[in-house]
Amino acid sequence: MKRRKSVKKNQVTISVIKADIGGYVGHSASHPDILALAERLMDQARADGVVVDFCVTNVGDDLDLIMTHYRGNDSKVIHRLAWDIFMAGTELAKKLKLYGAGQDILKDAFSGNVKGMGPGVAEMTFVERKSEPVIVFAADKCAPGAWNLPVYRIFADPFNTIGLVIDPQMHDGFKFEVHDLYKDRDIVLSCPEQMYDLLVLIGSPENYVIKNVYKKNGEIAAASSTQKLAFIAGRYVGKDDPVLIVRCQSGLPAVGEVLEGFAIPHLVSGWMRGSHYGPLMPVARADATPSRFDGPPRVIGQGFQVNNGKLVGPRDMFADVSFDLARKRANEIADYLRRHGPFEPHRLGLKEMEYTTLPQVLDKLMGRRKRKK
Repeated sequence: MKRRKSVKKNQVTISVIKADIGGYVGHSASHPDILALAERLMDQARADGVVVDFCVTNVGDDLDLIMTHYRGNDSKVIHRLAWDIFMAGTELAKKLKLYGAGQDILKDAFSGNVKGMGPGVAEMTFVERKSEPVIVFAADKCAPGAWNLPVYRIFADPFNTIGLVIDPQMHDGFKFEVHDLYKDRDIVLSCPEQMYDLLVLIGSPENYVIKNVYKKNGEIAAASSTQKLAFIAGRYVGKDDPVLIVRCQSGLPAVGEVLEGFAIPHLVSGWMRGSHYGPLMPVARADATPSRFDGPPRVIGQGFQVNNGKLVGPRDMFADVSFDLARKRANEIADYLRRHGPFEPHRLGLKEMEYTTLPQVLDKLMGRRKRKK
């Protein structure tokens, strides 16, 4: 298989591209036939040399394609493959009358890259180390800002990641590339020296999201999807349900330190109708079927050892009893928030609600004539 000239020798690319193309039942899960179709099409792509390896997975009603190849980030070939699979899946979803069939497909024709077309994308290109552990996180019923707190904990908080204190390869810290969702610009901040500046931004996850994390020498450590469906479509079409790739060990946070970032079920926006705050619950893939009030929001972690471009795995990283307390707490938090019903802070603030269906109700309400005295 030929490598693109823009990719250096021995550099492998991991591309994670996801889309909600139809829910079973409602928004709770992906239909087995959709997953089987994606498996067949990806298997053919591997046989044809388009990808080196792949893993098809899902969290809730989102179909996630994890691919390795030597074509670099933003490869038209890889993005086209994902687009074709999503389109084929959409057709099947329509035949099965799945809910929201093709929900994340916002354009009619492929334009060379799926970014800006609905699907979420996270990609990174790097030279494989002697051992290359990678974890792919995928979330459902939440926005891309959901990664801000755990990624900060993983790469900047010594109370979470002891390697920042005692590992000489990590002691200098990391650089964070933050994306401004409203002004479409990127800001790079170095930690620990600019930690407070970083917190000023990422503490507002509806406005700023962590896009990439790098070692101080420029080596990629983590990459996330930052696409906002509502900004693309100009209206509410579902939550963004982001994905995240994190490399581990050997000068990067250990696997256990990475997972520890999710040990507390922090609040994220999304949940029912994309209009509520709820706890992000770390679950095994088998439990990634949000149903209570279409939630609460879920995150799965699929672990791999990358070996010459091959994905050895996945290992279901949250299928561990040590996360039982986090799940229990998430349920307790969900129960408490649900008691607020349509009141803030369970329901999102009015600014965030601008991209839901609420404006249609407000337009109708404000359009009523005042009663005569």
